Amino acid sequence: MIEIRFHGRGGQGTVVASKILATSIFLDGKYSQSFPSFGVERRGAPVTAFLRVDEKPIRIRTEIYEPDHVVILDPLLVDQVPITNGLRREGIVTINSSMKPVEFTDKFKGFRVATVPASKIALKYHLGNSQSPIVNTAILGAVAKVLSIVTMENLVKAIKGDVPADPDNNASAAEEAYQRVTEVVQL
Repeated sequence: MIEIRFHGRGGQGTVVASKILATSIFLDGKYSQSFPSFGVERRGAPVTAFLRVDEKPIRIRTEIYEPDHVVILDPLLVDQVPITNGLRREGIVTINSSMKPVEFTDKFKGFRVATVPASKIALKYHLGNSQSPIVNTAILGAVAKVLSIVTMENLVKAIKGDVPADPDNNASAAEEAYQRVTEVVQL
């Protein structure tokens, strides 16, 4: 089983990202389970979502405390939330950032890191605005390439079926992020 924890902010599409990835994984013929963790949420507040992937039915129904991978939609959360708590040493951190992975050595030493400029990509496709880009579909394109857990064909199909607005631009953002994500670097 592969377990992934998503960290983002309310309004960035963190929960929707987890749901879309679960749908695309299901379209690929695997089992998936997606769910959020909510407190008193508001736009801009930290949000966590979880995703499990397996070749057989998933029976466990708890939050993910020891994820295989972590996806970060808002790079500012790195200094505000314990992102790597429980992250397995062989896990990969995929982060929305224009920085190079090695620039995160002080934050993610010992982990593998990939970066993608998801905010810039989202703005290019008019997803959100400059104050609050909606980066969920862009980050999913990067996750598809970095983790190789889903085909781009089914990710695009899930995006076009699940996003509430502008499915074509959301799909284009995912496809561009797939191309622009950095190679995974061991820190």
